[in-house]
Amino acid sequence: MGFIFDMIFLIIPLCFVIFIIAATINIVPQQTVVIVERFGKFHVAWNAGLHFKIPIIDVIANRVSLKERVLDFPPQGVITKDNITMQVDSVVFMQVFDAKKYTYGVENPIFGIENLVATNLRNVIGELTLDEALTSRDMINAKMSESIDAATDPWGIRVNRVELKDIQPPKEITDAMSKEMKAEREKRQALLEAEAHKQSIITRSEGDKEAKILAAQAEQEAQIALAKGKAESIRLVYDAEASGIERLNEAKISESVLRLKGIEALKDISDGNSTKVFMPTEITQAVSSLGILGEALGIGDSTKANPKPPKVDVLQKDPCLDDESSKISHEDHLIEHGIRTNLEARR
Repeated sequence: MGFIFDMIFLIIPLCFVIFIIAATINIVPQQTVVIVERFGKFHVAWNAGLHFKIPIIDVIANRVSLKERVLDFPPQGVITKDNITMQVDSVVFMQVFDAKKYTYGVENPIFGIENLVATNLRNVIGELTLDEALTSRDMINAKMSESIDAATDPWGIRVNRVELKDIQPPKEITDAMSKEMKAEREKRQALLEAEAHKQSIITRSEGDKEAKILAAQAEQEAQIALAKGKAESIRLVYDAEASGIERLNEAKISESVLRLKGIEALKDISDGNSTKVFMPTEITQAVSSLGILGEALGIGDSTKANPKPPKVDVLQKDPCLDDESSKISHEDHLIEHGIRTNLEARR
């Protein structure tokens, strides 16, 4: 029994010592600050690492995290400059930079930040119309961050940024905005269709214009080619004639051959009725000198004249005229008919 009591008396002091040592040693994790009070007054702020405190005398008042925190507050009702009430949902990104101020600066810092966000949100959006509030989120975020960060500096809190997560206008405003957007899109569609139709007409007209220009150019080139071909053909004919005359000159044809060719040409000219040919004296002499050859060619005295006598119109006696007048008129008619016959023979 005495041994058991001795062991109990040894274990109790040992446990007390272990408890004292455990209460004295404190390990602070990373990104955490421990506020230590001594006799109810701020004594020291422990950063990450191993620390020792005096039991019963030193007390840990607060453990503060230095990590950035996201505070999502419920939507706040705000009124715009044009008297439209809407719900705005915001998110605050904050971080403690001074654990002592955060512990002793405000009773409930999170609740304080929520109220700051609500009041500043009403002030900023109250200066804007609905359209400006919907299109100026960056400006609203910047103003909110600046004003709230300045207000939370005494609390040891840094507000990194404030973001508007959602803006909900009233249902009737949303319906009107939807109709306005639909009308605007229909207007854009009509303008785009009109512009496309205009471009298609312009393109088609330009295509027709280019086609007509190409057709005119093709016609011009064809006419030029025909003219060049005609000019070339005429040139070739004249070159051939010139070459023939040149060869005749080189051949040195005799005078008798030339006369014979001339007589053959006269034969072709004198062929036919009512044709008179006036021959120069030298050709007449050449034909006379040919003799039998002239008769064979049908030129000279052996050429037959038209044996048919010209018709003479006989006028009937006019009963209204006497014999002497009828005789004179008949003679005039014969003279006129003879003149006409001679003219036709000459032709």
